[in-house]
Amino acid sequence: MKQATEVSGYAAKCSSATGLGIAIALTIALAASGTVTAQVATPGAGNNAGSAAADKINLDVLEGAWVRPDGGYVILIQRVGANGQLEASYFNPQPLPFAKAQATREGTAVRLAFELQAGGYSGSTYDLVYDAASDRLKGVYYQAVMKQRFEVYFTRK
Repeated sequence: MKQATEVSGYAAKCSSATGLGIAIALTIALAASGTVTAQVATPGAGNNAGSAAADKINLDVLEGAWVRPDGGYVILIQRVGANGQLEASYFNPQPLPFAKAQATREGTAVRLAFELQAGGYSGSTYDLVYDAASDRLKGVYYQAVMKQRFEVYFTRK
């Protein structure tokens, strides 16, 4: 059985009774199909399950500019697609496109994977985890040309 952790955070964004009704109907339809299990985050609902907090994180929280304090490098996430595909760019200081940019959920973690193929960074990657408590992206930068790994973090700009 496939499992969906959220219905794209749709219910959390709904402010009208109609929107919430559509989200509930979608959740019921998905659950009734027997192929997926959906969770709907309701606005204002208390979450006492601390370890399950990442399961409830709306991936839209990743949108924005993230700066790496040790060098001023910036990851700009313009949009998070329904499947976790990220519309993002890298600045050092000039903009470089990411060959791959993806957010996924692994257990309670929200992971981000970026790959560069331009501007002398061919094959360099960032493997990051979103830390909701500190609102940071933390992880490892692999510099492919030098074949070295660095522990890094990004703060919201």
